[in-house]
Amino acid sequence: MRLAIVTAYPPSKVTLTEYGYHLVKHFRLQKEVTEIILITDKTEGEKDLTFEEEGCKITVRECWRFNDYTNVLKINKVISKTQPDAVLFNLQFLKFGDKKIPAALGLMLPLICKLKGIPTISLLHNILEQVDLDNAGITANKWLQRAYNFIGSTLTKFVLTSDVLAVTISKYKTILEKKYKARNVALIPHGAFETPPEPDYCLGEGPKQVMAFGKFGTYKKVEIMIEAVALIRKRTGENIEIVIAGTDSPNTPGYLESVQKKYAHVSQLRFTGYVAEEDVPVVFRESAVVVFPYTSTTGSSGVLHQAGSYGKAVALPDLGDLSILVEEEGYKGEFFDPESKESLADAIANILLYDSYRIHLGKTNYRAACSLPMADITQLYVDYFKAIQFSKSTGRTLNLMTEKRKEMV
Repeated sequence: MRLAIVTAYPPSKVTLTEYGYHLVKHFRLQKEVTEIILITDKTEGEKDLTFEEEGCKITVRECWRFNDYTNVLKINKVISKTQPDAVLFNLQFLKFGDKKIPAALGLMLPLICKLKGIPTISLLHNILEQVDLDNAGITANKWLQRAYNFIGSTLTKFVLTSDVLAVTISKYKTILEKKYKARNVALIPHGAFETPPEPDYCLGEGPKQVMAFGKFGTYKKVEIMIEAVALIRKRTGENIEIVIAGTDSPNTPGYLESVQKKYAHVSQLRFTGYVAEEDVPVVFRESAVVVFPYTSTTGSSGVLHQAGSYGKAVALPDLGDLSILVEEEGYKGEFFDPESKESLADAIANILLYDSYRIHLGKTNYRAACSLPMADITQLYVDYFKAIQFSKSTGRTLNLMTEKRKEMV
């Protein structure tokens, strides 16, 4: 199988970059995949393929840019030229831009591939029905929200023309099947990016690090975390360092710089900036607790899976998608009220001040991450591609769920 993967890819700053990296990293080791055609966005630096000495051939085709109106034409041209056996799209609604037209045009690509007769799977990380448009930084205007929801429903129908539409949360599958009468939606778990050897869960000397990781400024606001740690310091005198690892969301440029200025008086507050893939393990391993300072959610959390991989305790907002993910995949953490710094301070303190509890959470999350490694997830995608090819060659209806897949999900 010559597999085309359409995704943002490091050193890109576009959304889902990290997930794209790990898809490629693990697909290249699947025995059925003989070549990966990486159809990705243009970046100044070279693409991170440091693992390329192992696995199948990887051919990079940089052809699109965020908010480029011609992305759909450029990507379609590459697909026509390279003629892959199958295509996987790594998507969310603002994948190709935060402007309406380029974002919408990009989501028509699964339909184009379907019309070409290419086996196509679209992995959709969020659905508009579950996105808080105000908190996500898209629009606070109620009329515009209605317009976005109408447009989003239309675009969802385009993405549903894929042979298989994969989602990572069961609630999404239920909504799509009920609202759109879809019968080609598959629940495929997010998966853990890495499964390193089990850590010893001990903390190093020096201050205990409270870390948040991601792209900040829309529904991910770090002010509440900074103020919560200040409360803990005042209450307990605990030696704590605050680490903000990551960059601004594309929708909120300059956000972290403004936070840095606002809290310049706060001691032991560190902003790492962009974290390269090779530095991600260090950032997680040095942390005592990983905090999710979210006011809403837009899908399954890659950061939660990463935290689990490194055996970290987590403090989570009591919000729908995260609560479902914890219940379905076996993660565990301290929940807090996303509107209350006092609640977050209590959650962080419960982890930091009680080593046995912190270690219990870390071990639970490590086991959850190890139960769904990316190697198994990419094999599941390969199985679906094979099922699509079989159905096309025989004319039979595609059966999305075999007993083997039921057991895994």
